[in-house]
Amino acid sequence: MDIVDKDLERYAFDHTSPEPDLLRRLSEETHAKMQMPQMLTGRLEGRLLKLLAQTSGAKRILELGTFTGYSALSMAEGIPEDGKVVTCEIDPVNAAMAQRYFDASPHGRKIEIRLGPALETLEGLAAPFDMAFIDADKENYPAYYEKALDLIRPGGLVLIDNTLWSGLVLKPHDRETIAIDAVNRRIAGDERVENVLLTVRDGLQVVRKKG
Repeated sequence: MDIVDKDLERYAFDHTSPEPDLLRRLSEETHAKMQMPQMLTGRLEGRLLKLLAQTSGAKRILELGTFTGYSALSMAEGIPEDGKVVTCEIDPVNAAMAQRYFDASPHGRKIEIRLGPALETLEGLAAPFDMAFIDADKENYPAYYEKALDLIRPGGLVLIDNTLWSGLVLKPHDRETIAIDAVNRRIAGDERVENVLLTVRDGLQVVRKKG
């Protein structure tokens, strides 16, 4: 099921600031060449990620799930010149395409790809980060949330994508949907944070760590 009416989604897209031309080309190549191109963040969410990074004053960002690099570049655009996005990706094909676009971007030097299973990578990272964006394998969402929250400074943001999962969270029955529902429930009852679950694209949890 569609979370937002397609015509309204298009209206929102048309009335959102355009992404840089490089991101537009990245989107086009992803849709032309990659399997599951719907995993791409896209303009609406990408511009939101950039604005959240910018307005929160984030300087050090953690991303779980690079895919072809659209979201990492969007966030890198919103942080200072000496900022850093550490992005975790398990698929070397995805990472290679992302790196090609990072190399072509004036913001690409702010981004570092860590290749390998995200939970293993997370064990080697040092706190604090100012913001985290989780958009990796769904079954590990509860574990990713807990680890990201440990690494985020007080007052920092944890953003989690696909948290409405095409509406399937209303009646979770498979392992991915059950994991997404579990993390939503965990966040809603977590006294360490405050949050809002947005109906942007496929659902976006915006979580602020108290303190």
